[in-house]
Amino acid sequence: MEGKDNSKPELASEAVDAIEKVVGTYPGYRRAHARGYVYKGVFTPNGKASTLTVAAHLQDEAVPVVIRFSNSSPVPSHPDAHSPVKGMAVKFQLPGGGETDLITVTIPLFFAKTPEAFVDIAHFIKTAKDGFPNLKELGGILLKYPESKAGLQMLKEMRSPASFATCQYYSIHAFYFMNAQGRRQAIKYEWVPDAGLSMLEKKEAAEHPEYYLEEEMEERIKQGPVGFKLNIQIGGEKDPADDPTIAWSEDKQAITVGHLLITDKLESSLDHLLFDPTNIPEGIECSNDPILHFRHRAYAVSYARRTHGQ
Repeated sequence: MEGKDNSKPELASEAVDAIEKVVGTYPGYRRAHARGYVYKGVFTPNGKASTLTVAAHLQDEAVPVVIRFSNSSPVPSHPDAHSPVKGMAVKFQLPGGGETDLITVTIPLFFAKTPEAFVDIAHFIKTAKDGFPNLKELGGILLKYPESKAGLQMLKEMRSPASFATCQYYSIHAFYFMNAQGRRQAIKYEWVPDAGLSMLEKKEAAEHPEYYLEEEMEERIKQGPVGFKLNIQIGGEKDPADDPTIAWSEDKQAITVGHLLITDKLESSLDHLLFDPTNIPEGIECSNDPILHFRHRAYAVSYARRTHGQ
């Protein structure tokens, strides 16, 4: 793992504790994105990333992958429509051995710039969970963390997807590609669905079965593989690589570097997998984004608790 990690180790446990205090503890489940469905597939790079990175899975050899689609809610019984933000985590099996992970969600910005802000906002959500947020307290949060406004507004406006296969997924964080000459380039990832984008209106979502996304995906895969293009967005000099609350310029060049085909659903017993956004191979480096490194620590805390039946 490259990049500078200035996060305090104790904040990861405090963040997981805060989530548990808000929603309760569900032994054996992740503390966020609790309910998910695991699939297998193949990722085929097209070679267009090879001038930017020596990463083995982005050259010219197809690799097997495991994919987990999930609801963002930390409550495993929440209906699909109750957590409009969805996740897509992909574990690539590298040529020659080893693995690397790419974790993405259906929102391009995060609502916290630092671990401290995340913990503060998590405590605020606790005060709001049984009703509308206290506007005075919300105003205080936004005054303290004005950079959180854009991400929180996006969360408010999110709609539930018609399918896991009709969402666009974003890495939120920036990474650096390193090529054979040692050149460093900031990038962000996007998964773009072959099926196009399709969201549900609130009334329509409320009329769907509680767990409609799993059923929809099963029916879709019976008709054939589900596909996504993997794009990278090239960062410019003014695009921050260390702040997930700020969007990069919309006119930035996007390059398609490969294609994913999802072919089969796997048994739920395989959902013990750990996906880590900082699990990266040679040719890719983490940015100095403090939230990125904080997630590495928090995921480790969550993994340790759920694998010990907590």
